[in-house]
Order: sequence, then structure tokens, then C-alpha cells
Amino acid sequence: MNFFRRSSHQCVRSLAPNMSKICRRWNSSKCDTKGGKGGKADLRSVLAEKIKSEQERLKKFVKEHGNTKLGEVKISQIYGGMRGIPALLCETSLLDPNEGIRFRGFSIPECQKQMPKAECGDEPLPEGIFWLLLTGNIPTAEQTKMVTDEWNAKAALPDYVKKMLDNLPKDLHPMSQFSMAVTSLNKDSKFLKAYHSGVKRAEFWKYSLEDGITLLAKLPNIAARIYRNIYRDGKGCDEIDKKLDWSANYGRMLGFDDPFFFELLRLYLFLHSDHDSGNVSSHTTHLVASALSDPFLAYGAGLSGLAGPLHGLANQEVLDWIGKMQKELGSKNPPEDKVKEYVQKTLKSGHVIPGYGHAVLRKTDPRYMALQAFGERYLPKYETYLLVKTIYKVVPPILKSMQKIKNPWANVDAHSGVLLRYYGLKEMEYYTVLFGISRAIGVLSSITWHRALQIPIERPKSFTSDALMKFVKGKSGSKSKCDDKGDKK
Repeated sequence: MNFFRRSSHQCVRSLAPNMSKICRRWNSSKCDTKGGKGGKADLRSVLAEKIKSEQERLKKFVKEHGNTKLGEVKISQIYGGMRGIPALLCETSLLDPNEGIRFRGFSIPECQKQMPKAECGDEPLPEGIFWLLLTGNIPTAEQTKMVTDEWNAKAALPDYVKKMLDNLPKDLHPMSQFSMAVTSLNKDSKFLKAYHSGVKRAEFWKYSLEDGITLLAKLPNIAARIYRNIYRDGKGCDEIDKKLDWSANYGRMLGFDDPFFFELLRLYLFLHSDHDSGNVSSHTTHLVASALSDPFLAYGAGLSGLAGPLHGLANQEVLDWIGKMQKELGSKNPPEDKVKEYVQKTLKSGHVIPGYGHAVLRKTDPRYMALQAFGERYLPKYETYLLVKTIYKVVPPILKSMQKIKNPWANVDAHSGVLLRYYGLKEMEYYTVLFGISRAIGVLSSITWHRALQIPIERPKSFTSDALMKFVKGKSGSKSKCDDKGDKK
């Protein structure tokens, strides 16, 4: 029985004490059975076969088409954050301006339909997304449970990590603590040990995979400990329940017991797991890993990028803006005309509308739509959720009228914080940590693939402004070379 499909949210909530037992079981009836021999092949063997075939296919592709040009680079792109420059490889996901993100070719609705789920839920289990991103195959319920079981078995934190976290100042930002803990785990990196023992380069991916699995297993435990130390005076559970999935265990260690919150975590961790490799956290992780830093060091660096206000703090800014609107208008769910006036006032003051627009997308973010569907199903009368719907109705037409706005539509950040707050996770400063747990799924999968394909260290060409001006002057004089003598490395 799937209790989530009942019509009354409050009725279902009253069943929560019994739901925890139901949520421990796996829903194999809903799951696509592609992805392994009879659904029994383990992750490492499936991935090894995939890597072998891909190495041969891509070697042939590069040999035949290595000199094919993908486009030209404009000076405006160099000064504009390298927007749109085709220069990165990402096997795990592709971000299309009009379709949104696809995980190994599967759209978000397709993943929601086909991926394994907990029996009590309708959202994909992040463990299955990890399998999909690594192998390209939809896993069976049994294969997904293999991942869950391994992550549960490896979730315990070393004593030195516990001691370090417990002794950090409570006013140290959660992301600083998170990055420190992740980086410190490299003490036991299997990749680092293998590298120093002389393992062949062709085998690097195997040890990177092991580190990635270990890190993913421990991330919820690290994140929950940080939360409890800062916001709960260190009190709460830090033991993994091996009968629960990754998301439910995380929610439980945070101190929650609502199965609907666990379901929201599954959705959130799935939606934020990967977004090609051009975003700051993914690109930073790849850049550092390309120097053959172990996955712990590489993702520690990626988390520092994620902590930046232009990347991982967007949903907090949305909540701040909505809160100010509610306060100024004197209502949790003000009428549409008042919302419109407030939006126009925000724009006239020189500020942007947080949660709207995206560097790549040119339509409403499918991740936003997935969160909206969740809200419509489980909290349709929540006043702030209703306000979010009104904002979505009001903002795009206003932004469309502004010539400089290329994408007037909502992105995922316009919705995610509102749902987290509804279920009681109200500490906005902590939200980026939750984002960081999720994004690890994609970037750690990518590290494995980059090492399997032996992608070299990243080293793009840079110019000084004077060199660019010299190049332009040379082009106008029919010269074709741009020589920047200032870059000798």
C-alpha cells in the first residue's frame, strides 16, 4: 500500500509512527529492471564492463574527430565568466537550455517514473541515482539496495573527525565545518595509498570509486553532527539504522521522524545531485581532481565553491526576500496585485528577484516543477507555498518585459527552501550543507569517469588584457597570432 497517495495530508501524517516501519521496505514493483544480469550484478562489475567499452569507443571517436572545432571564443566570453564556452567533459549529466537537466539521458520526470523508490514513497532513491550516473543504467531495486547497504556499512565516522567537529566553535559556519571534515577524511584515502604504492594509471578509477563510496556513506553523518552541534546542543542520534535508506537515515540523525520529510529529502538529494560540470562546485571539484588530488581533497575544495553566495546560497536569499515581502505586506499570503507591486518595487530598487533566471536554462527549471508538484500534493494549503505559486504567476511576465532578461523563469532555488522550512528545517545557514551532500553524488561519479578515461590535468590558456588588445590590433592588420609573453608556464 502506498500511503502517500491518500488525499488527506493530515490523515497520512497521523500514521507516521507506523510509517517508519513501512518506509524500511523497498518497492521493487515500481522499478525498471534494466541495469544488470537479472538485477544481481554488483556496481563494480557493471561499471568495469561499461568503462572498458567506453574507453574503446571514445578512443576511436577522438582519433577520428579530434580536430573538429566546436565553436569560437569571443573576447566578451573571456571577460564574462567563460559563459557558453564548450570546454568541459561531463559524462554524467547534460544541461539543455530548453529541456533542463538530463541524468545520463533521463529527464527528471523519467527518473521519477523509472527509478527505484522506498515502498512508502514516490521519489527516486539517491542511491539509485548514483548507480545511474556511474553506469548509465537504471538500477533494479536489488541493485539500489546494494548501494544503500554498503553506504550504511561505511557510514561511521572516525573518532578524530568526531572530536574535531565537536570542538569547533558553534559560530563557525556549517559549510566551513563541512569542508574541514570532508578534507580530513583523506587520511584514509585508498586512492592516495594506491598512488604512492605505484598503481598503474589505468587502475586509478577503481581507488577513486572506493573513496567516493566511502565519502558518500559518511556525508549524512558528518552533516547531521554539524547540525546537532550548532542547533541542538550536540544532542541526538548518531547511529545508522541499517534498515533505513540514505535519506531517511540522514533525516533521522537530524532529529526528525516525519516520513514526509524523509520523502522530501529523497527528492531534494536527487534533484541537486548533478547539473553538468560547468557550475562552480562541480568545476572546482574536477579542476582539483585533475591534479590527481584524492576525492576527499577535491570535494572539500568544491564545497568551498558551493558556499559562495552566487552558487549555494540562493534558496536562502529567496526565503529572506519572501519573508520581507510578507512582513511589509502584512500577510503570509498577500493578494496577487500586492505581490506584483512588491516585485516591481524590488526591481526598481536595483535588485534582482531571487530564484528567477539561470545562466543556462531558458525555461522553467524542471527541478522547480518537481518541487512544486511535491508541494501541491502534500502542503497545498500552506500559506507560504501559496505565495510561491503567486510569485511564479507574477514574476515571469514582468521580467519578460525587460529587454536584458534572457530567462524570466523560476529555478530550483525559488522553491526548495520553502518546503524545508515547512517540515521544520528552518536554519537557513545550514541549507548549503544539504546541497553539498547531494552534489557529491554527481561530482564523485565524474571523478571516477575522468580517471577511467585518463583525462589530463586541466590547464586552459589565459591572456592579459594587453595581450587581447594586441591580438585584436593584429587581426585588424591581417595578423593571426596572439603572443602573451607573460604566460611561460
